[in-house]
Amino acid sequence: MKLTIVIPVYNEKGTVLELIRRVRSVPLPLEKEIVVVDDFSGDGTRDILGGIGGADLKVLLQPKNMGKGAALRRGFVEATGDIVLVQDADLEYDPAEYPTLLAPILDGRADVVYGSRFLSGPHRVLFFWHSVGNKFLTTFSNIVTNLNLTDMETCYKVFRREILSKITLKSERFGFEPEVTIKLARLKARIYEVPVSYAGRDYAEGKKIGWKDGLAALFHIIRFRFFDRT
Repeated sequence: MKLTIVIPVYNEKGTVLELIRRVRSVPLPLEKEIVVVDDFSGDGTRDILGGIGGADLKVLLQPKNMGKGAALRRGFVEATGDIVLVQDADLEYDPAEYPTLLAPILDGRADVVYGSRFLSGPHRVLFFWHSVGNKFLTTFSNIVTNLNLTDMETCYKVFRREILSKITLKSERFGFEPEVTIKLARLKARIYEVPVSYAGRDYAEGKKIGWKDGLAALFHIIRFRFFDRT
């Protein structure tokens, strides 16, 4: 079996090399394919990616800044693995936890696994209102999907390729998280959650998501649950 790790990247010159090194160093009982999609970075990230070699690595360059959702869609199209895992490039999530994330799929229990930051994993203490916003969005998503997730907005989402191929994704930016969750619920996919650690960044360190993205996520929950049933 093969695992494809899809990494959307935007202005992460300080972390992307270390992230790829960590991904490569994780011992797994399956082949790894790394698909990096650069979302038109302007900080030198593209030059760094151009200097990385390896048969396990694909680097895709977006023609303009199109958003995380668009980068993931392109990465999913290029993925050839039996299992597809989403990994951010900012080192907030630790690739060493791949074995925990993969276990429910590899033993046949799950179609999808979410890595939850709120299930007792160690995490850096940062913004109270961010945690409130995350929990509110997860609760509202659970209300409309009848799921009992603890962390809908998590980066770590792992899919069996067969289930991912049944979903048509449309979101350009951070709407990917609620969109894919709602569409997985509609498919009645077997979803598991596992605890993961979280080394969050503050804005001085390059964090990009803000309150406007929270409002957009709320809009996307309503949109994909009630109006767009593709």
